[in-house]
Amino acid sequence: MAFFLVKEKPFTRKWFISYSLIILGAFILATSFVLFITPYKIVPGGVYGISIVMHYLFGTPIGLVALCFDIPLTILGIKFLGPRFGFKTVLGFSLTAVFTDTLTFFWGFSPLVEGDALLSSVFGGVLAGLGLGLIFKSKATSGGSDIIAMILAKHTRLPLGLLMIYVDSVIVLVGLLVFQDWKIPLYSWIVIYITGKVIHVVLEGVSYDKSLFIISDKHEEIREKIINNLDRGGTYIDGKGLYNLAERKIIFTVVSRRELSLLEEYIHEIDPKAFLTVTDATEILGEGFKSLKEKVDK
Repeated sequence: MAFFLVKEKPFTRKWFISYSLIILGAFILATSFVLFITPYKIVPGGVYGISIVMHYLFGTPIGLVALCFDIPLTILGIKFLGPRFGFKTVLGFSLTAVFTDTLTFFWGFSPLVEGDALLSSVFGGVLAGLGLGLIFKSKATSGGSDIIAMILAKHTRLPLGLLMIYVDSVIVLVGLLVFQDWKIPLYSWIVIYITGKVIHVVLEGVSYDKSLFIISDKHEEIREKIINNLDRGGTYIDGKGLYNLAERKIIFTVVSRRELSLLEEYIHEIDPKAFLTVTDATEILGEGFKSLKEKVDK
């Protein structure tokens, strides 16, 4: 995930929130490595995956090694991708490294949960996703191996998300070769998967709203139900049937999960042959929901 530089006026409320998110996110991310991931030799991709492998091979400090990778990778990213990586990114990966080695100094390498690598993988992934999500929310990026994926995406035209999976998977397989234990990559992929899901929740929030496309001859009655009973809005879209080219009215609307149940029951009563497409609405911005201004101002 990459963000272009965003200028913020120093010492404003938004500025304080932004940098607080970076500090808190870096601390939570470091906690996930120290308490859950590192003690079980889990390799969660990225520069910290490489650093964990090198720690068990040579006894090197995990945070310091990660920092030694992050700095040249960020310089490389600026050279090939332009000034996408500002002070926030540098602060984010620097604090993560400092917190990781500081927590390791005081805590050591004992897992918080002894003898349960699976539980540690789950909670390690949750905390890593939460920490990274907070850093991303501040309009910073994690740097590290993500930059390699960004450079490859620029020159290969392959999707960035797919390349990030490839890069992380190669690092995970390095862990398999070094530790000679198939449990390592399996636990590592659990961490990577959960981390991605939690990042999505932190950035987009949890939404139970549904978006609907409704095609029905009883569209006027359905419109009345949506407006008057559910107190929702919507949009008419002019359509044409593929088979007989008949003109059709398509209703597009967004409702809650409970409202969806009521609406489906009503449509079934008045037009059992109606056609509905229901999808999860990951994020809804606008009247009746969270405003776009509210999100941008966060």
